[in-house]
Amino acid sequence: MRDTRPLVVVVDGHGGGMGKALVARLRERLPQVHVRAVGTNSAATEAMLKGGAEDGATGENAVIFNVGKADFVVGSVAILMANGLMGEISPRMAQAVGDSSAIKVLIPANRCGIRIAMGGEQPLRRYLDDCVDLIAAELQE
Repeated sequence: MRDTRPLVVVVDGHGGGMGKALVARLRERLPQVHVRAVGTNSAATEAMLKGGAEDGATGENAVIFNVGKADFVVGSVAILMANGLMGEISPRMAQAVGDSSAIKVLIPANRCGIRIAMGGEQPLRRYLDDCVDLIAAELQE
């Protein structure tokens, strides 16, 4: 039986801290969605699974495959950048995220050299909450 719930793919790298926090917020606020953890490495995937993701996958092909199936792709703005996340995002991963027809809800990350004009820098927890709010608003429409 096919799962008909909206699929939210959370992409993260490094130790998966941001992804884990996002997954936890998504599970708490939006229980009607399927949250899938996709890590650039096994540590990131494992952290997001511990945060409550329903399932997960790891590596370049997992990112490419899953963002193509997603209704929402969530993560740092660096997932749109070739060599983002200190080289963990391959050019193929970045292209797959950009090419995905999913709604992309991205969080600013100062480490990647991208600045987003939005009225000042906020604490990370505020961006995480705003991210979940945007997804909730899209689901309402």
